[in-house]
Amino acid sequence: MRQIRHTLLQRISVLLLLTIGLGLGATCIALAGAPPKYDHVVVVIMENHSFEQIFQAPAAPYLRQLARNGALFDHSHGVAHPSQPNYLALFSGSTHGVRDDGIHDIVAPNLAGRLHTGGRTFAGYVEAGSPRKHNPWESFADAKRAGKSLAEFPHDYESLPAVSFVIPNLRNDMHDGTIRQADGWLKAHLGTFANWSRKHNSLLIVTFDEDDYGLENRIFTVLYGARIKPGRYSERIDHYTVLRTIEDIEGTAPLGATVVRKAIGSAWSRP
Repeated sequence: MRQIRHTLLQRISVLLLLTIGLGLGATCIALAGAPPKYDHVVVVIMENHSFEQIFQAPAAPYLRQLARNGALFDHSHGVAHPSQPNYLALFSGSTHGVRDDGIHDIVAPNLAGRLHTGGRTFAGYVEAGSPRKHNPWESFADAKRAGKSLAEFPHDYESLPAVSFVIPNLRNDMHDGTIRQADGWLKAHLGTFANWSRKHNSLLIVTFDEDDYGLENRIFTVLYGARIKPGRYSERIDHYTVLRTIEDIEGTAPLGATVVRKAIGSAWSRP
């Protein structure tokens, strides 16, 4: 009887240890999936091309270089058509019922306001000729002042805001111009920052507003910079996921639909 009791106690002890161990393991996995805290995040938005059109394009050598050395998401999606609702989603967590590329004045929380409340900074750097529909802060009265000329993008990257959006004009975002033209523009304007980011705790996100009106609205999205684990990731993401990731990096409250989204969990490497 004593032997049976001893054996039962051993088994219970083992089960308790396994339970505790599994609990700790699950916690570690969850923590490992959280995005790191970055000093600077720069988001560049290109236009109207599908994942395949960019991933397979000989005319996009720089984007493909970023993909080889960064985190490429092959299940990234826009949330709407046409362009403007996607920009609104990425900036405010909602399309606000917008289904066109018109002029809209929206009163709602947004990324610039959230960052300001938290003592952080935001700027939208716009190349001359970019239309309002591609500059989402212009639709929010409390965020209009966040807009700057692309010529003001600092050469001293340490002076960048916590979060920046960079918006090319229609010739350089693939809307009116070619893939090759936009790829060259990206390297010329953000290539130095991309290189700098890897050793200066910063992150570059390059994404697209929407695809070419395919059924899945599947777009090319790549993350590049410090603490990125290079690879091709099948995690399904969209504009709300990207916004939630930025929110978690900055420690701000979720906006709109990002309340029910999780930040990107793959792609992060740890020191």
